[in-house]
Amino acid sequence: MKKILSIMIAAVMLLCSLSACGSEINIAKADVPGDKELRIVTTIFPEYDWVMNILGDNPANAKVTMLLDNGVDLHSFQPTADDILKISTCDMFIYVGGESDEWVEDALKEAVNKDMVVIDLLEALGDSVKEEEMVEGMQEDEHEHEHEDEHEGEDGHEHEDEEIEYDEHVWLSLRNAAVLTEIISNELQKKDAKNAQVYKTNADSYIEKLNALDKQYSDAVSKAGVRTLLFGDRFPFRYLTDDYGLDYYAAFVGCSAETEASFETITFLAGKADELSLHTVMTIEGSDHRIAETIVQNTAGKDQQILTMDSLQSVTSKDVENGTTYLSVMENNLSVLKEALKQEE
Repeated sequence: MKKILSIMIAAVMLLCSLSACGSEINIAKADVPGDKELRIVTTIFPEYDWVMNILGDNPANAKVTMLLDNGVDLHSFQPTADDILKISTCDMFIYVGGESDEWVEDALKEAVNKDMVVIDLLEALGDSVKEEEMVEGMQEDEHEHEHEDEHEGEDGHEHEDEEIEYDEHVWLSLRNAAVLTEIISNELQKKDAKNAQVYKTNADSYIEKLNALDKQYSDAVSKAGVRTLLFGDRFPFRYLTDDYGLDYYAAFVGCSAETEASFETITFLAGKADELSLHTVMTIEGSDHRIAETIVQNTAGKDQQILTMDSLQSVTSKDVENGTTYLSVMENNLSVLKEALKQEE
């Protein structure tokens, strides 16, 4: 795949260089009406929505692109030639920066716009980024073992310089969202000094909303009768649960490619649901609920409710048109969380 991507990037760069000498000299701005218009490219929806809130009425008429706009999961996304062209010619590129974004390094090597601002969310958050965590009962990812095998030396042993895997789902912390919104705003203010105060005012107002919702989460958890979540699914919510001191059990880590849970995993999670008297089993959006349903059927009471939290990984451009926002999804997640943490009467 890496070889294919390199060939694709080379082709895009060749197209850009040829167009600079021909009739399509403005290929980088083929759909941009003005030379001074800002072009911002984001990979996922949360980044896109943060940018749109900072821009507000968009006084600079910035063109903002969300690459993952058709519901494709971050972990399986592969850029098209058109995606790479948009990245290589934009003024600001925002991406998550984890293992799922390994393709970005090659895409940025031959960027046409040498003044591009690049924001890597994991890098921007620094020490607050968490390593991917395996908790008791969680099923190991067979696909991950295959990946690890590729890193073994000729002696069959893993080398010490193997990269640490970080939990990429940083956007599911409202506190991280506030930090990242400010970082993006600061960079936009530098890029477009004329409208800097507008961006600062908009960012400050949006951060107030993020902080207010964060307080609602804290208040809800402080009154909770239950403090443990059990996911019959992948678990991308570690940043959220850590923010509010919640415990969790899950079938798989957040970036897992697994879709089938073992008998041992099902048995362990069903046993935990009984042991902790949990009245809900959680899933994430897009799940067919089969694992959660199987867990429920293996509990003593077989009466747990299945609830779904949205990890914001499958938001489409159609959803955006219909009014979906980062805050609206996180508000809905709070409602689901309150139900999951409610003491059963």
